[in-house]
Amino acid sequence: MDVDSQPTMEETILVGDDLMMGPPSPLVPPEIASHVLEGVDLCDEILRNLFLCLQINDVEPFCQDEIALYRQCAERRDKEVRKRLLDSECKLGSSMPLDDAKERAAQLESEVTSLERHLILASGVGGIEGFRQRWSLHGRLTDTKSRLESLKKGIDGRKKDEPTSGSTSKRWFFR
Repeated sequence: MDVDSQPTMEETILVGDDLMMGPPSPLVPPEIASHVLEGVDLCDEILRNLFLCLQINDVEPFCQDEIALYRQCAERRDKEVRKRLLDSECKLGSSMPLDDAKERAAQLESEVTSLERHLILASGVGGIEGFRQRWSLHGRLTDTKSRLESLKKGIDGRKKDEPTSGSTSKRWFFR
């Protein structure tokens, strides 16, 4: 028997849990969802094909192409959505009234604290259910911290001569 004809690697069978690699899909706040999601491939058709394959075949090994295609599409989608989320938070921080931006930052800080507490509680849950909870919470916590950082970057990047929201002086008359 020829050595070259033998397979050198074992074939990997993908299962649904393989879709839980990396961080979970980001949650998009409703107030910026239309802007963030505009033009992004949401992988709807690929997901529909995956579910159809699973419905027809009942087992994942017969749906390898669909699982792989969905995973690739979801990774591209999530990367693009995260980038747009951070850009939107930075723009909000630099363009919305300062008091509103600070209030938004306080809300995000509160959400970070809440997620941290939930993650601590989830550390006591065992098995696959505990893993899924920690995986989801860790992803949400990471995304929320990044959004907060981006919002603060936008707030800090404001023009230094910008009047505060309480100021009524009209500086543009004196130019």
